[in-house]
Amino acid sequence: MSALDDFEVRHALRATGVLREFNAIGVLAAADVHVAERLALLGGEEDELVVLAAALAVRAPRLGHVYVDLATIRETATVDADEPVDLSALPWPAPGDWLDRVRESVLVHVGERDAHDPRPLRLVDSALYLDRYWREEGQVADDLRALGQAEAVNTLQLEDSLNRLFDKPGAQRLAAQTAVERRFAVVAGGPGTGKTTTVARIVAALAEQGDELPLVALAAPTGKAATRLKEAVHAAALEMDVAPRVRDELLALNASTLHRLLGWKPGSHSRFRHDRGNRLPHDVVIVDETSMVSLTQMARLVEAVRPGARLVLVGDPGQLTSIEAGAVLGDIVGVRGPGVVELDVVHRGQEGIKTLAPAIRSGNADAAIEALRHGYDDITWIPVDVGEPESLAQLAPIREGAVAAATEVIEAARAGQDTAAMAALGAFRVLCAHRRGSHGVSVWTARIERWLGSAIGRGRWYPGRPLLVTKNDYGLDLYNGDAGVVVSTAPGKVSAVFERRGKPVPFAPSRLNAIETVYAMTVHKSQGSQFATAAVLLPAATSPILTRELLYTAITRANKRLILAGTEETIRAAVARPVARASGLGRRLA
Repeated sequence: MSALDDFEVRHALRATGVLREFNAIGVLAAADVHVAERLALLGGEEDELVVLAAALAVRAPRLGHVYVDLATIRETATVDADEPVDLSALPWPAPGDWLDRVRESVLVHVGERDAHDPRPLRLVDSALYLDRYWREEGQVADDLRALGQAEAVNTLQLEDSLNRLFDKPGAQRLAAQTAVERRFAVVAGGPGTGKTTTVARIVAALAEQGDELPLVALAAPTGKAATRLKEAVHAAALEMDVAPRVRDELLALNASTLHRLLGWKPGSHSRFRHDRGNRLPHDVVIVDETSMVSLTQMARLVEAVRPGARLVLVGDPGQLTSIEAGAVLGDIVGVRGPGVVELDVVHRGQEGIKTLAPAIRSGNADAAIEALRHGYDDITWIPVDVGEPESLAQLAPIREGAVAAATEVIEAARAGQDTAAMAALGAFRVLCAHRRGSHGVSVWTARIERWLGSAIGRGRWYPGRPLLVTKNDYGLDLYNGDAGVVVSTAPGKVSAVFERRGKPVPFAPSRLNAIETVYAMTVHKSQGSQFATAAVLLPAATSPILTRELLYTAITRANKRLILAGTEETIRAAVARPVARASGLGRRLA
């Protein structure tokens, strides 16, 4: 039996047998063990291998999986550690015997039938679910199928709309046509393929279908992504050949976070004011950055869309998925149903980035390295291990960019120019895979502050301090991922400024709780944002969170220029390691 540290919070000190061994090495967290033991106690289950299976099912959503596959978990299990850990020595049960014992457990319902069975675990073939996630997966599949019907449209008007809104045939035109002709549509594609401009044309085409303008909701998982969606729709509206009433409708559209759209309920993180019994009033609901939407959040969204309304999901299935359970957009796009349209033509300049991104997304490491070596004007590759102290001298482009951008923000903030300070925030951002460690956000934030020296002034709330909200604050209408800046308002006085509806809005610093300095941020936190220059710092090749999706998401945060620091070994390791999330939604939709 493994020895456990009495002062290590990850350890379940009272665990025994196989649970203790799986906890000691890091496969199971203390919470996984405690929940499984509680279920066993309530159900009278004494078989420790069944309790182990239950603990792995509890663990799965914590790591983004919807279920645990008992037939393959021995080969796919990982632990969050800086160094590789050999899990083969653990007492893994033989899959056949293990499944037989799980099937016989009083805790487990076997098969897809009898949706009202109250048992906490559900076994489908070798997939063991917590019952909640099995139900949510089935609910999303059923609701999307109910939405995915053809809609009666004015075909002559639609043809006229499409001819004016699109100058040539292509995937964008097909996406707009699909979103008008069907009640459920997906517009998928990478950065620069025109997803958000297509959204504006979808709304215009729908508005031209009848005399009454539809009630449209624009939403995204984060406040920043919602703002970018609104701005893109407004910019496209000014260029389109549409009637004044339609243009005015587009320019009047706002966008909100999904939480705000559904209606936050105090004291609940998973239920909302709008649900199956109180549907959203909108005729059209359009959600951007859908790759970030978890299974649970998608379940709450689709049940709230009223019968007869349209749902349009927009996003890039190649990006990182939600930090919570599920890979919803990837599952839907993978089925390639009649409502799914993928945009594949990149319209931005960025010759290097638009060559590098598809190489990474397709898993072609040789093409990715070739793109990095080519010498494109928009890519600077620094092939070093950023965790090594001697590499700092080679990272001069990052130091120069970070200091120049931060100085511009500080000067505007000291002058009380909130709009200019907010605009300067998007000029440069350091992106890291980890929060801590030699490659992490905390180290790089402290390093950039040292580089700035006396420029940042004294105290916590110095003018020009870049801020990141780390937890939703519904009372202040601030959401996880929102970026802001401290701005001088009078001698000795400052406000924390965040963008709301396209304008800087001040908040008293004393009202802000979950805030951190954001000279550097994780790639996960950067989703939904774009920066003129993104400086991406890759971890060692052995990092457990280094994946193809993380690398792809990181490099596509660059709007104009990319600085990528990482060895060839690290880049090849990332490209060769796609995220594999256990999810049954695609199977249920097929």
